[in-house]
Amino acid sequence: MTHRHRPGMMYRMPYGFGPTAGPRQGPDGERFDWTASPRRQAVAVSFLTDGALLDALLPPGFVLAGEPVVTVEIQRFTELEWLAGRGYNTLGVRFPATFQGTEDRATGAFLAVLWENLPDPILSGRDELGFAKLYAEIPAPRVFRGAEHYEAGWLGHRFMELAATDLTDVPAAAQPAAGLAGPSDGTLHFKYLPRTGSWGEAEVAQACLTPAAGSAARIERVRHGRGRVAFLPATWEQMPTQFHIVNALAALPQLSAPQAVLTDSRGAKDLTDQRILR
Repeated sequence: MTHRHRPGMMYRMPYGFGPTAGPRQGPDGERFDWTASPRRQAVAVSFLTDGALLDALLPPGFVLAGEPVVTVEIQRFTELEWLAGRGYNTLGVRFPATFQGTEDRATGAFLAVLWENLPDPILSGRDELGFAKLYAEIPAPRVFRGAEHYEAGWLGHRFMELAATDLTDVPAAAQPAAGLAGPSDGTLHFKYLPRTGSWGEAEVAQACLTPAAGSAARIERVRHGRGRVAFLPATWEQMPTQFHIVNALAALPQLSAPQAVLTDSRGAKDLTDQRILR
């Protein structure tokens, strides 16, 4: 007898072992309490760049919105309920955009790519939510004389460096989306899955939105300072499946002095409000 499917439960491969625990489903199908978990430490560096180069990175249905400001952000998550207290780090690149579909319109930060250093959130985020997630090594920062230094690599090859210096505490509050003149609807994504056997065709190609509302995050500390970020050009030999991504980001000119924002917070949401835009 084949596996008896459990309606209403979330599955991922390998299918036959039954439902899979993850951020939106505990081992017995329950949802987790995100009120005070996880602890999040984030550093975001933003700079003005060439809008034409950003426009070339957008999927169908998207256009640039506001100023062409790129934000590179590293996040460190700890005390995650769905990982039984463990954590992971991320490196994301986003810029303001608008999606205009046949039914929906949304403006926010388009998340072009998100590297993470643990496969579990990569798989759940790609399969279930449509985040453009990849793997990278993202170690803890080196903190020295008031400055924080970060890097990211792939199998030992360093492809990104980021630093925040001259840091000053400011009143704790949520930070507005860089580059947007008005409020944000949330974070925009483009979910793409290839069709098996029909190479070059899509099984799924759809815009998705992480709504801005609904988060239980509590901002505990915010610091501003000067930023520095660089993506280091890579060859195919150094990063066989990611060199084209890194090189496109390395080619973005920095037309303004990068600014850094560091945020400490607690709480989040499980992203069950993620939805398809049509």
